[in-house]
Amino acid sequence: MTHYVFTPPASPSLPVQGSALRYPVNRIFCVGRNYHAHAIEMGRPVDKDKAKPFYFTKANSTLVESGATVPYPCATQNYHYEMELVVAIGTHGFRVKEEDAGALIYGYAAGLDMTRRDLQLVARETGRPWDLGKDFEKSAVCSTIVPVGQLGVLQSGAIQLEVNSQTRQRGDLNQLIWNIPELLADLSQFYHLEPGDLIYTGTPEGVGAVQSGDHITGHVERVGDVALTIGAAE
Repeated sequence: MTHYVFTPPASPSLPVQGSALRYPVNRIFCVGRNYHAHAIEMGRPVDKDKAKPFYFTKANSTLVESGATVPYPCATQNYHYEMELVVAIGTHGFRVKEEDAGALIYGYAAGLDMTRRDLQLVARETGRPWDLGKDFEKSAVCSTIVPVGQLGVLQSGAIQLEVNSQTRQRGDLNQLIWNIPELLADLSQFYHLEPGDLIYTGTPEGVGAVQSGDHITGHVERVGDVALTIGAAE
């Protein structure tokens, strides 16, 4: 029997629609600037002919299930939402071809990439990593996983977000700069993708700040809803 210095934390997991089983979460990859209009609003337009996808990560300990209330995070004055389609990986994949990428997908979810925007922008402008702005406690919000089933590889579908019942983001998955097969094929050139990996695929334009007391709701067509309430500051 293995003995530890302290009890290891339980593996984070998400509910699976139509099942009593849960999906254990391994790694969380996020795609940066994957909608043209959002790239422009962030001051970094993307030319797909000259650029490649880029990624950042969040620890799986940042995972929060939809419906939670989280405290307004420390060390920021500009706490932003980013509504995203999440792809859940269900099998191993390495150096996968685009035409084979769909076989890696276990299912989909609706997610929020919560961001300390002021810290992210300081890091971006000084050429430093984005960790303080992106990889912090309770920053990866995710809904129930919907098994891929007959959904197949999603090519289109409305994606939107509301804050206190007012629409802030509205787009369509067909606006992704790099679509799902392109992302999976590209990411698998750098990592052995594994069951339990989540990929946040990017956010449409309209990102913005929230405050304590705000309620966020998001929706991805045919996938589902995600919700988050912002509590008092810690």
